[in-house]
Amino acid sequence: MPLADAQGRSITYLRLSLTDRCNFRCSYCSPLAAEQQEDPLSVAEVGRLARIFAGLGVRRVRLTGGEPTLRRDLLDIVTAVGAAPGIEEIALTTNGQALAALAAPLRQAGVTRVNVSLDTLDPGKLARLSGRAASLERILDGIRAAHAAGFASVKLNAVVMRGFNEGELGELARFGWSAGAIVRFIELMPFGEGVPVPIAEVKALLEAQGIRLEPDDSRGWGPAYHMRGTSQGPGEPRRGLLGFIGAMTENFCEGCNRVRVAADGTLRACLGGRDRAALKPLLRDGSDDEAIAGRIRAALAQKGEKHEMGRGLPLLPMIGTGG
Repeated sequence: MPLADAQGRSITYLRLSLTDRCNFRCSYCSPLAAEQQEDPLSVAEVGRLARIFAGLGVRRVRLTGGEPTLRRDLLDIVTAVGAAPGIEEIALTTNGQALAALAAPLRQAGVTRVNVSLDTLDPGKLARLSGRAASLERILDGIRAAHAAGFASVKLNAVVMRGFNEGELGELARFGWSAGAIVRFIELMPFGEGVPVPIAEVKALLEAQGIRLEPDDSRGWGPAYHMRGTSQGPGEPRRGLLGFIGAMTENFCEGCNRVRVAADGTLRACLGGRDRAALKPLLRDGSDDEAIAGRIRAALAQKGEKHEMGRGLPLLPMIGTGG
C-alpha cells in the first residue's frame, strides 16, 4: 500500500538531513549555533532508509542539513540513495560555500537538482546574517559551477526579512535569471530571529522594483508555486520564473507530499510539528525493513491536518530538520 498520512495525502518526497553541523550561523535557522548531532546515519544506513522509503512509494529524495556538503562521504551517500530502486530524483540543498568544487562530482554521482541559499547580494549583509565564514564570492562561484554542471534545475532560496533584504528582491530575481537559476522567495518561519514579510507584500515589492509578474501553472515537487516575471529595468527585457513559498500566510498543508528524517535519525512528519519517531535504533538493533516501514507508517498516521507554526508553541530546531 502506498505511503499516506492521517489525512490521506500521498507521501512521495523524502527530505533527509545528513547533519545538523553548519559552517554558517544564519539567524533564522540556527541563532544559538546549536550543533548536537555527533552520531549521524552512515552511508549504509542512509542507503537502507532510501530503499525502505522507495518501497513505500517515495520517488524523490532531497539531501539537506545543516550543511550536507560538510559530510566527507557525501558523494558515497548520493550513490547509495541513487541505487534504491524507484528513486527518480535526488536533490540537494546547500549554502553554496563548497559548491564550486562539488557541483560537477555531485552531478556525476547522481544529484539531479540543486538549491542554494542566497538571501542577499551584499557581502556585508551576508556576514551579519550568516557569520564571518559566509563568503558571497564563493557562493556565487558555486552557483555558476552548478549551472555549468548541467543540473536539471538550479534554484536560489531567498528568505525575505523586513529591514534586511526586502529592498533587493528585484536585484535577486535578475541575478537568478542571469545565472540560469530560479529565485524562490520564502516567507520567514518562526524558528529563529527576524521579522517576516508576507508573500503578498513580496509580490508588490517585486512589482515596485521593476519586475512585472504574471501567472504560471508550472509546479515542482515541493510547496513552491511559480509566477513568470519580466524585468522592466533599462536594457533588454529579462524574463524567467520566480517561486513563492508562504507557509504562514498562504498555507499549503492540504497538498503536502513530504516526510522528513532529521539529522538525529528521527522521522518528523511535519516541519512545523513537534512529533518525532526514532528510526536510528531500529536501523542498528537488527530490526528488519518491515519493522522500520511499520514505524514510518505509524508516525505518519499521527500527522496533523496543518502545521503548528504561528501558534506560539515551541518547535523542533530547523537546523537539524532540514527546512
